[in-house]
Amino acid sequence: MPKNYMEEVIENLLPIVLEKYKTEHICTCEKCIEDIKAFALNQLDPIYVTTKKGNLYAKLNEVNTQFNADVINEIINAIEIVKNNPNHF
Repeated sequence: MPKNYMEEVIENLLPIVLEKYKTEHICTCEKCIEDIKAFALNQLDPIYVTTKKGNLYAKLNEVNTQFNADVINEIINAIEIVKNNPNHF
């Protein structure tokens, strides 16, 4: 079954980015976290993999500084959107 590797990347980087925002009182309820992930994923190109070999190939992107910068930038944009428009009510 195809898997969007970007979901794993977002899952790994989101806690690191949120740590930088801890003084800004970002809501981290399940709904807000899922919204942040969705907003970020919608702005990034998917990387679909179906095998372990494909997964390893996709991981090579993570050593690319520009790749990480692009993903972190989209996570930050998503955090700002959710922070200003929480949907958990």
